[in-house]
Amino acid sequence: MPDPLSAARILMGPVVPHLIAAVLCMLLPAASALAADAAATEGYIGSTRCGTCHAAELTAWQGSHHDLAMAEATPENVLGDFDNAEFTAHGVTTRFYRDGEAFRVDTDGPDGKPASYSIAYTFGWTPLQQYLIRFPGGRLQALGIAWDSRPADQGGQRWFHLYPDEADYGPDNPLHWTNRDQTWNYQCAECHSTGLHKGYDLSTDAYTTTWAEIDVACEACHGPGAAHAKQAEAAAAGDAEAWDAHKGLTPDLADRDNPTWVQAPETGLPHREPPRSSHAEVNTCARCHSRRGQLHVPYTPDAPLEDTHRLALLGEGLYYADGQIQDEVFVHGSFIQSRMFHLGVTCNDCHDPHSLQLRAPGNAVCARCHAPTRYDSAEHHHHPMTATAGTKGSGTACLDCHMPERNYMVIDARADHSLRIPRPDLAAALGTPDACTGCHTELTPAQAAAQVQTWYGTPKRPAHFATALHAGRSGAPDAAAKLAKLAADTDAPAIARATALDLLAQQPEPIDPALLEGLAKSDSPLLRAAVARALERLPPQNALSIGLELLDDPTRLVRIDTARAMAAYARLEANIPGRESPLRKALAPALAEYREAQLTNAERPEDWLNLGVLDSLLGDSDAAERDYRQALALEADFTPAYANLADLYRALGRDDDGRRVLEQGLKQAPDDADLLHALGLLEIRTKHLPAAVELLGRAAAQAPEQPRYAYVHALAQEANGDPRAAIATLTAATDRHPNDANIALALVSLNAKAGDRDAAITWAERYLAHFPDPSGQVGALLAQLKGAAE
Repeated sequence: MPDPLSAARILMGPVVPHLIAAVLCMLLPAASALAADAAATEGYIGSTRCGTCHAAELTAWQGSHHDLAMAEATPENVLGDFDNAEFTAHGVTTRFYRDGEAFRVDTDGPDGKPASYSIAYTFGWTPLQQYLIRFPGGRLQALGIAWDSRPADQGGQRWFHLYPDEADYGPDNPLHWTNRDQTWNYQCAECHSTGLHKGYDLSTDAYTTTWAEIDVACEACHGPGAAHAKQAEAAAAGDAEAWDAHKGLTPDLADRDNPTWVQAPETGLPHREPPRSSHAEVNTCARCHSRRGQLHVPYTPDAPLEDTHRLALLGEGLYYADGQIQDEVFVHGSFIQSRMFHLGVTCNDCHDPHSLQLRAPGNAVCARCHAPTRYDSAEHHHHPMTATAGTKGSGTACLDCHMPERNYMVIDARADHSLRIPRPDLAAALGTPDACTGCHTELTPAQAAAQVQTWYGTPKRPAHFATALHAGRSGAPDAAAKLAKLAADTDAPAIARATALDLLAQQPEPIDPALLEGLAKSDSPLLRAAVARALERLPPQNALSIGLELLDDPTRLVRIDTARAMAAYARLEANIPGRESPLRKALAPALAEYREAQLTNAERPEDWLNLGVLDSLLGDSDAAERDYRQALALEADFTPAYANLADLYRALGRDDDGRRVLEQGLKQAPDDADLLHALGLLEIRTKHLPAAVELLGRAAAQAPEQPRYAYVHALAQEANGDPRAAIATLTAATDRHPNDANIALALVSLNAKAGDRDAAITWAERYLAHFPDPSGQVGALLAQLKGAAE
């Protein structure tokens, strides 16, 4: 089961002023036993029947990670030590034991008290195995303690906790095994079973989850097989016209152009002939081997990913600025950055799709396309060709340098599939990891970069997209220019360009409408969706011109992001007296799709928050209030819903109701920075400045990574008659946020206002050295201050 803490909660649109941005979990949905007649109705026939004709493929699949993705808890399937074994973590001692044929565990329950549970299913096989426990409401919960199934000499054959460093891992922690974030039906099931129906009922907050097969079987990738089997039977009986173009299968995963990989004689680099024209296979794998959120069911595996799922971009905390994996992002987001993907390589080129094993061991899998005499040599990697050459960790294995691994779920090593050239120079400049110093820990990145230059010289290559993404993340003064340039760079990976566009929309500078007009015609759905999310940053006439075309985009992700961005304009248009709203009419189908996308995961409060934001933008305050209340009904400590509901009341002139909501939220989460900040702003509006200063100060202390919280706290201090405290607050904040123009400008203003001419001059000079001054106000003030000093 993927780590729910790492489940990306991504924006369904740009941040709306005075609204906390809506979020959507990036992991998976649902399952619990499908009757044979129901499975047959949907065309599922089962892997056993598939194997009657495809025996070799079935044999290869049996025992694979897909086959063992989930299973009944039987002696044959349970790997963990249930011989009255005990394990202690986070102050709780858990006992694993047998009760006849049942496997049981005694551990802390949802109330924190000891309880006994029966293991229903195993989950996974190696390097770890998790265990699922039945809970009321059709839920299956994933125990937070897992079995390390590696051999003992590799550190395995032990129980371990999946969150060993998590503070206060008790029932109030969202990651506690009994809570919503550990519910298999939502988080895991879509990618561990075949023919899955989540079966969530909002009215009862319960699941009736079903599946065609318990594991990831043939029809998970090839689709229901009944029509295929029927055509095969007809063909075997002599019907010459039995087969249709796809042989009865909806997904078309066959390579029909008989490609070959040819090495260019002048470079030795391989290329595909003919060039790849279909990404059906990669889309099939991506649905599960990616960090993404589900937008629509049902779907066929080979359809464009963006038609049913939202792929996580290269967001901070998920990927490093250069695109290397950081959090648990799986494979697809890395792979589509790679040159190999863009040259037509697919998963199947390296991995057998049935056994999931590499096509060849070690470096031999790379040598299938890359000449070993050139690459599997000391002249290439500059490491000695000893008896261990080619083994992982020797410096001579291709993956050591080009696919460095990181551990997730404590012990599960995952290789970075961006297949990159090591860049210690980027590590030295930006603080990103690099494969060289990952092994040679005695070197600094700068030293490693110097050694690489000694070996290979200075290559001629364009600036890496990491430079622009790092500038955008850190709020560098030149970030907007760099991000715009990257977004327009057709040689950069689409996922990096889309990330740049999202970051560009967060910069204070205006966005050039011509940039978005051009990118709206891109072949990449990721880029077109990023254009849609940026529409709110454009003047209305430009946004409407681009958005109306994107509403008819062939890809669902683009349509729903456009609908979300255009909602505010529809409200403005609807407020024109005596005029029908053609925009709202044009928006209606995409808005319906947006709502459907949220209700795909109706058990999640984030999705109701998204709907609340949408209804608020459309001017339907009653619906927005119901949406926020529904989010809180699902999760009473979901603090964004309190903040947004209070802000809705503020807009309606109901600050007393807003105060009650915020105070209710703070009872659930007394140190929540967003709620403290919101209540502090309310105190400013009601002219209770001392209370505002105290609340805003607490918010800034709880969220030092938020420069705006420190900025607003300082303004409140100054308004409350304590400019020196305000200056001290901002001075401390500028150490953490040296690229925040608002903080820097406030320090110029406050020092000048306080009569500290020298400090005001220093801050003004610093401001002008780092930030643009288009109005010339800071320059004029600096001249005035210096003139007065003379």
